[in-house]
Amino acid sequence: MRNSRRSEVDPFIVMDVMERARQAEATGRRIIHMEVGQPGTPAPAGARAAVARAMEADPLGYTVALGLPALRERIARLYDEWYGVDLDPARVVVTPGSSGGFLLAFTALFDTGDRVGIGAPGYPSYRHILTALGLEAEMIETAPENRLQPVPEDLPAGLDGLLVASPANPSGTMLDRAALAALIGAAQDRGAAFISDEIYHGLEYGRKAVTALEITDDAYVINSFSKYFSMTGWRVGWMVVPEDQIRVVERLAQNLFICPPHVSQVAALAAMDCGDELKANLAVYAENRRLMLEGLPAAGFGDIAPPDGAFYVYADVSDLTDDSRAFAAEILDRAGVAVTPGLDFDARRGTGTLRFSYARATADIAEGLERLRDFMSRR
Repeated sequence: MRNSRRSEVDPFIVMDVMERARQAEATGRRIIHMEVGQPGTPAPAGARAAVARAMEADPLGYTVALGLPALRERIARLYDEWYGVDLDPARVVVTPGSSGGFLLAFTALFDTGDRVGIGAPGYPSYRHILTALGLEAEMIETAPENRLQPVPEDLPAGLDGLLVASPANPSGTMLDRAALAALIGAAQDRGAAFISDEIYHGLEYGRKAVTALEITDDAYVINSFSKYFSMTGWRVGWMVVPEDQIRVVERLAQNLFICPPHVSQVAALAAMDCGDELKANLAVYAENRRLMLEGLPAAGFGDIAPPDGAFYVYADVSDLTDDSRAFAAEILDRAGVAVTPGLDFDARRGTGTLRFSYARATADIAEGLERLRDFMSRR
């Protein structure tokens, strides 16, 4: 059967690593997972309890396309609590994970052949979704001196859109208000749509992340319950759009998804009021981050980006390998630690980088670091 050219996307390498790790575990091996950005904790207890109650009392059928009104209102209130932003709930769109948000945003904003700028290294599914939609991902090579974040001087001419992530995946670096405002201004000067990926907000160590909504209403802002709220498998996220975009996105959402999963929306609403449990999770990540920043250099992975948020450390290992995929496979086979090759995030420089996730339990992180030290001492 003939396939479209749009379907010719690269694999999401971290998922391939996950599968290799699963196969190893099926043979009885214990694998330490540092490959995937997935919290080791379940959805908050209050969220799970709310779902149990709803399953007994509610048929959990379709919701309206933009999501449960109560959830949209609660998300709007979060922006006041976290950032002091007064947000109209009508601008909030509940989505099937952040991936659904990107699909809606790219479809709403761009026509076939349009060029969307993305910082490299960056989350690989951005460019894969763009490719599948017949759009062109313009990779913008970022510099270590700019903390692997784009700056206005990096932006090429002719962009139709710019997508920025802070905290970023894979680096965990963040943009301060001035840096984010400069990028928003540069995009607006070029007539380019601005999309802000904020799915790691809440996972910060030291200073608070800045939302694009503190600077402008003329942006699409995408977030998710997967990371801070520990709900990856529930597949529920949200997007904030300008007022004049609400109906545009609603029409697309009606036809592409009908609605986000009702049961996941129930869980998400309850999760937003589980602050003590979520703060306890964040304390675990903070300790894991401390262990990683000490343990990775001690193991021989010393050239790392300074992670301000999320739960990743991105390491330059070009002194150790020019084939990060083979190096990651060697680490999995010999050390029993799953890590992600940088090729997922940067097609050119990713041959010499690895991403380490510290989203799992602290005991696992400590054991993984010990295995990495042992592996490197014998290599």
